[in-house]
Amino acid sequence: MLLLPNPKRLMLGYLLGALMTSITLGLVIVFALKGSSTVSTTENTINPAVDLALGVIFLLAAFVLGTGRDKSIAERRQARKGPKEDKGPPRWQQALSKGSARTTFVVGALLTLPGASYLAGLDQIEKQNLSTTATVLAVIGFNLVMLILLELPLLGYTIAPDWTPGAVERSKAWVNRNGKRAAVIALTVLGSALVIKGLIGLVG
Repeated sequence: MLLLPNPKRLMLGYLLGALMTSITLGLVIVFALKGSSTVSTTENTINPAVDLALGVIFLLAAFVLGTGRDKSIAERRQARKGPKEDKGPPRWQQALSKGSARTTFVVGALLTLPGASYLAGLDQIEKQNLSTTATVLAVIGFNLVMLILLELPLLGYTIAPDWTPGAVERSKAWVNRNGKRAAVIALTVLGSALVIKGLIGLVG
C-alpha cells in the first residue's frame, strides 16, 4: 500500500477493517475465557512444553538464517519442482492495487485473524480480572499497539506527507541491508528466552 497511489486512503481503509475484526474477535475471546477453569488447568499443564517447543523452533530458524542454509534449502526445493510459472500477485494484492479504500477495508477485515501471539495477549488480559469497561479498553489498546506498523506510516502521511515517502524508502533500504541479521538476533533472543522459561516451568 505504501507504494501505491493514495497510500493514506488505502491504509486508513485497511486499518479500520483490521481493527473491526481484531477488536470484535478479541472481545468475544476474552469474555469467553472469563471464569473458564478448564482453560486455566490446561494452560498450566501445556504452557512449559509449548514454550520449550517454540523456543527450539526459533533457535533452529535463527541457525538456518544465520548460516545461509535457507538459500540452499530454497534452491533444492526449486530444483525439485522445476521452473516456477509466474502466476502474478495474489488476489488480495491485486485488490489492494485497485486503490479503493472500501476494498482495503474488506481485505483488512478478512486478513486480520487471531494469531498465537494475539491469543496469548488476550489470555493475559483475561487474567487481570478487570472490570468490563477496563477489559474493553485493554483489548482496544492492545490492538492499537499490535497494528502500530500500519498506524505509524499513516500518521506520517497525515502529519508530514512530504517527508514520509523518503523515510519509507530509507526504511526499506535498511531492511534490505540488515533485515536478515536483525531477524537472526530477534529469533535467538526470543528462542533462548522461551527455552529458559519452558525449562523453568517443567522443573518447577
